[in-house]
Amino acid sequence: MPSWNPDQYLKFGAERTRPAVDLCARIHGTPGRILDLGCGPGNSTAVLRERWPEAELAGLDSSPEMIAQARAGHPAGAWLLADAATFVPPAPYDLVFSNAVLQWLPDHPGLLPRLMGWVAPGGCLAVQMPAKGGTALRSALAAVAARPRWRELLVGAEGALTFLDAPVYYDLLAPLAARVDLWETVYYHPMASHQALIEWYEGTGMRPFLDRLADDAKAAFKAEVLEACRGEFPVAADGKVVMPFRRLFFVAWKA
Repeated sequence: MPSWNPDQYLKFGAERTRPAVDLCARIHGTPGRILDLGCGPGNSTAVLRERWPEAELAGLDSSPEMIAQARAGHPAGAWLLADAATFVPPAPYDLVFSNAVLQWLPDHPGLLPRLMGWVAPGGCLAVQMPAKGGTALRSALAAVAARPRWRELLVGAEGALTFLDAPVYYDLLAPLAARVDLWETVYYHPMASHQALIEWYEGTGMRPFLDRLADDAKAAFKAEVLEACRGEFPVAADGKVVMPFRRLFFVAWKA
């Protein structure tokens, strides 16, 4: 499991939180019990708390560092340190909400029925995650990891993330739900520089790769990824670098 640095993650807190806001906007009704699955440092939980202030809300994450950060920001919150793969909810939730987490969990054909089993009748499972092939950064990362210098050191890193095609998620969810809403959004994030692209990615998708490297090799690996991605991200007229990032969303409503 990759290590997590809440401060690194929150360097781009606004960009990482925006999809949670957009996902919330597509959920109707007033859920009484909400689980923020993979709550991280609590940024998505804050979005849920603002939208449904009267709900019984809990945030769950497997990272002690993330839960500590979430608890520090909202000491009165209900924070659960647990692994989604083995967690058993005490009672069904009206909303199981997951912002940029499912890609870290394996076996989505087995996982989605489990998560839908946590949802109360009339409730929903609402998910946002990077879309398959969601950014050229991922392609640059994979290309560098395949180079002879890194190949053996990084065996298994690519498999730490799970991405399926959107129609596959529909096929998995349709037998479990009364209705499935499924869509993609491309966000265009203006970044200060090409170096900022690496700072973004080392807080999330690059973590399984960096965790397999010794400290003195991490900087060299990041430098190679930086050079590999420069040509994919031209500098804009104002000097910034615009990073397109495709994200997949779905809301599965239970009968």
